[in-house]
Amino acid sequence: MATEVRQLVLVLGDQLDRASSAFDGFDAARDAVWMAEVDAESTHVPSSKARMALFLSAMRHFADELRAEGLALRYRRLDDAANRHTLAGELEAAARALRPQRLVVTEPGEWRVRQALVDAARRLGVAIDIRADRHFLASVDDFAAHAKSRKSLRMEFFYREMRRRHRVLMDGDEPCGGQWNYDADNRAAFDRRGPGLLPPRSTFAPDAITREVIALVDRRFAAHPGSLDSFAWPVTRAEALNALDVFVDERLASFGRVQDAMWPGEPWLYHSHLAAALNLKLLNPREVIARAEAAFRAGRVPLASAEGFVRQILGWREYVRGIYWTRMPGYLDLNALDAHEALPAFYWSGDVPMACLSDAIGSTLAHGYAHHIQRLMVTGLYALLLGVAPRELHAWYLAVYVDAVEWVELPNTLGMSQYGDGGLMASKPYAASGKYLDRMSPYCQGCRFDPAKALGEDACPFTTLYWDFLARHEARFATHPRMALQVRNLARMGAGDRAAIAARAQRIRAGGGVP
Repeated sequence: MATEVRQLVLVLGDQLDRASSAFDGFDAARDAVWMAEVDAESTHVPSSKARMALFLSAMRHFADELRAEGLALRYRRLDDAANRHTLAGELEAAARALRPQRLVVTEPGEWRVRQALVDAARRLGVAIDIRADRHFLASVDDFAAHAKSRKSLRMEFFYREMRRRHRVLMDGDEPCGGQWNYDADNRAAFDRRGPGLLPPRSTFAPDAITREVIALVDRRFAAHPGSLDSFAWPVTRAEALNALDVFVDERLASFGRVQDAMWPGEPWLYHSHLAAALNLKLLNPREVIARAEAAFRAGRVPLASAEGFVRQILGWREYVRGIYWTRMPGYLDLNALDAHEALPAFYWSGDVPMACLSDAIGSTLAHGYAHHIQRLMVTGLYALLLGVAPRELHAWYLAVYVDAVEWVELPNTLGMSQYGDGGLMASKPYAASGKYLDRMSPYCQGCRFDPAKALGEDACPFTTLYWDFLARHEARFATHPRMALQVRNLARMGAGDRAAIAARAQRIRAGGGVP
């Protein structure tokens, strides 16, 4: 590699896209690429083994593709003896060796990382060109313009704008089927027979690179949460495209109707499992959306399923990114409900007597994955009702899930799940009792707690904490248009029961979240 380069292109672990803006104008004769694996990116939160292995394997595969193309690449491996183990430290060492005229990077996915790179460039006295991320269908400026005159930022209105702008699932100027949202059709639970014979999850046997990474992670981060026994995530673009094919062909048609359903021991169901590949930039959301729409147009997929899936990609994914980049860095510290409880220790072990939590956390630790309702309405709901500090739950989600990058994870956790932004993002807290879990799953049938009871030794902790949550926030939500009915239900409860519920809720908190 030349000892001096025109520009050094920085490629982060979630930017594995040769078509990204950082490569615009790349001159193989004068430019070079920099990538680095560092401990700090695995330890600023205690990243799960599956999350680390996915990032590291995907990075090494992408690096090999760049080398095969003949690009000059400075790549620092995690186990290199000279590794300084921070992105800033490694970048400064590379820049001093290569003396680039400027640094070029696509917008990072985390404010912390962006600031670290900017600060490093300033210390080096080298200009840094931070370019827009074309991976997304809405730029940060687009979202800021949408948000400018709005008191609240409801995803539905943004989503409709995106549908119109990008002509997705549209018949002329009208939405396909005559309505924008088929959410009401997509809330079914499985009947008592369960999901039946499910199409298998797409799996990819670890190759030599991935096996080397797995061994490294198991050795270097033995104390970190999770397991690599079932690691089979796509780590290349070819594998990610294959996973997309399989989802559209085998699971998308059934996804919509039961997308909110849960079943014990079945973590995968009809979900796509594509979020990690999208967030690493192995897939482009445009191609994912196009495939779903094409399947609907060809009559292979019901409109409700296609729309429900497209809403997650074109709606939620773009929307939360806009929230993140227009509200950071202050968004991270929001705590509208004044929640300060510690995250229960069982979130790191799965050792908890509630069947729903045990299953959702167990799946998370085994695979680095749980689907969106397990996250929102099991692990997230319990933390909300318990009063866990939003920043603690955020750190857990960021640590344990393979698809966790802060721009997508933080708004979903702090805003949607924990109502920490006070309603900027979600129109109401997602507060529910154990009866919701009983309706959407058979967890309660195999659990020693009764979802219908708030008091007694066999009372469901979700139900106890639900009523306690309403009581603690009664004044805040008494006139709330979507919460007032729940508060009025609380008002019908006798003073003795309210006191007993408050006492049991406090015992649950004192017991580390366990009754």
